[in-house]
Amino acid sequence: MRKILSALVIVLLLIPLNAFAADKSEVTTVILVRHGETDYNRQRRFQGLKDMPLNETGINQARLLAERLKDVQIDVFISSPMRRAVATTKAVAELHNMPIAYTDERLVELNYGDWAGEYKADIAEQYPKLHYVWKNKPHKMKFPNGETLKQVQARYRAALDEAVAKYPGKTIFIGAHSKGNMALLCELFDVGLDHFYFFPQDNTCINVLQYEGGKWHVVLLNSVDHLGYVYEGEHKRAA
Repeated sequence: MRKILSALVIVLLLIPLNAFAADKSEVTTVILVRHGETDYNRQRRFQGLKDMPLNETGINQARLLAERLKDVQIDVFISSPMRRAVATTKAVAELHNMPIAYTDERLVELNYGDWAGEYKADIAEQYPKLHYVWKNKPHKMKFPNGETLKQVQARYRAALDEAVAKYPGKTIFIGAHSKGNMALLCELFDVGLDHFYFFPQDNTCINVLQYEGGKWHVVLLNSVDHLGYVYEGEHKRAA
């Protein structure tokens, strides 16, 4: 018996202390944000990979977002490399006296292909059948010379998984784009892309997601209270 106990003690001493800590469930928090407004947003044009900067409204939205989050503990900032996302992320990071840790190409917006830069009303008139698919059966949509929602979903999920693995137990800010965020939310909460429009993303909206024990949980979705209204529709009716 003594020999067995001695052997167990030796084995326990050889196990690193952090091996026991790994058994405890860590909570990783992700603050997922859409960028501020651009002229293309205001003009109701398909934006996608067009690298548009924030307009004056978008700059102010980013400032208000930063003010709202300045007292929230954030450990790392990650952004899409597109100018509108970087500017939004940088506004928040600067009030935390932190840099953007890195930009991730996988977080760029949905590639609209030939539709990028076009007015939405013109596309609806010129391509009524394809536009109908986009608005009513988005999971079946393949943009001409662009990509599918499944493709953007896959790259967003890969970027998120890598960030969570790299910063377990931390609070991660991710500055990204509406359609990418929407596709990602469908993936995280096991909702088919046919329900893609269930997760609207307004400019500088805040989503708070937590990962614990191998599962994702929703804390907050599409919050824009920092802009002075509860949701985008309220703002539009009041305008």
